[in-house]
Amino acid sequence: MSARGSAAASTPLAPSPWVMRFATLIRPGGKVLDLAAGHGRHARALADAGLAVRAVDRDPAALEALRRIAGVCVRAADLETGAWPFAAAAFDAVVVTNYLWRPLLPDLVASLAPDGVLIYETFGVGNERYGKPSNPQYLLRNGELLEFAHAFRLTVVAFESGLVARPGPAVVERICVRRADARTAPALLDQGTAADTF
Repeated sequence: MSARGSAAASTPLAPSPWVMRFATLIRPGGKVLDLAAGHGRHARALADAGLAVRAVDRDPAALEALRRIAGVCVRAADLETGAWPFAAAAFDAVVVTNYLWRPLLPDLVASLAPDGVLIYETFGVGNERYGKPSNPQYLLRNGELLEFAHAFRLTVVAFESGLVARPGPAVVERICVRRADARTAPALLDQGTAADTF
């Protein structure tokens, strides 16, 4: 199982300000993977910005309304079982919010095109005081996203960790990183080695 936000589906959330702040780094017209997209708050906003969005979630019903949105292609998939469905793809950005499944972290990096951007925001240890998720398995350790970025030699654009007040009190950790151009970057660490870190 994975961890998601606890907001009711009947109360649509606005796009994350963190995601929208760094969406400006995505190549104009670029391809974006919205991982665990849910009802598509980010897929919609990114498509409105002229990006080509692939929205993936395990809940086909949540994705249904996105099928009619220009610029959004949907795929229902359980990301926690089976092979990574985007092994042959290269995205200009990957967006992940309110979702944590550590075995996918190497796949996210591998799916980034050179100069691609990963925008990640989810709950951290301490969130159990404010609600769900409360299981430590689904809460980032303090600085865990920074460890991940350094392990994969990603360039950190911005990082924040701590208590936020909106949309409700929660402890979050968030990062924006860029994968260096393949011509100038050192080789990525072996996936097995990196995965063992988490």
